Amino acid sequence: MRNRSIKIAAVALALSLSGCGMLPEKVDETRTWSASKLYSEARDELASGNYERAIQHFEKLESRYPFGTYAQQAQMEIAYAHYRQGEQPEALAAVERFIKLHPNHPNVDYMYYLRGLINFNDRLGFLSFLSRQDPSERDPKAARDAFDSFKLLAERFPDSPYTKDAVARLKYLVNAMAQYEVHVAKYYYRRGAYVAAANRAQIAVSEYREAPAVEEALYVMAQSYDAMGMTKLRDDTNRVLRQNFPNSAYFSGGPQVNKPWWQIW
Repeated sequence: MRNRSIKIAAVALALSLSGCGMLPEKVDETRTWSASKLYSEARDELASGNYERAIQHFEKLESRYPFGTYAQQAQMEIAYAHYRQGEQPEALAAVERFIKLHPNHPNVDYMYYLRGLINFNDRLGFLSFLSRQDPSERDPKAARDAFDSFKLLAERFPDSPYTKDAVARLKYLVNAMAQYEVHVAKYYYRRGAYVAAANRAQIAVSEYREAPAVEEALYVMAQSYDAMGMTKLRDDTNRVLRQNFPNSAYFSGGPQVNKPWWQIW
């Protein structure tokens, strides 16, 4: 009986192994494609929003034709596809790799611009009006990284077709970072940490002098000094506020806010 069981088990194992061999192998339809066809198909997938498949095609293109005319373009497209798919770390890694490998590439300005876009990540704020979240309340690291990328683009490639948009985003980012400092200053003020509140407001005033948020930063500074009984510093700050913003609503009980500063609709 035992020998019969062993034979049955052996037959079952043999059949299972032969069954695996009978399954058709997965065929890579791209294995005979030329570089131009791979690139064309990858671009079609990208245009259709099939970013994962586009990335696979571009990676195969770069791997099979590393010295061809399409390889460098594929590297840029991979970064863009990761960005569109919302894969920020992968997109940034692809951008950094391209800049390191091809610092003098004719289209390297685009990669600096893309790096700025990835960090700017305006998709985070696309639906923020539903919750009325101020972008300046988020962690400012990405904003600073985006600022650095756009600033570098504007300085190195002033004639780039991407520079105009980068400069516009720079203006937005300057006020976002200034407003972040004001947000933190107000947080400290509400909790009675007046020294910290004055210091954070001072950062907004000294580092982002052209930002609209400076007006509120000066007001928070004056209020903080007043709370600490530092009347001279309070009066000096109010003097600066009045000199730079003579019609400031803070002199008449505070501004009437109709909508957040960051909303443009």
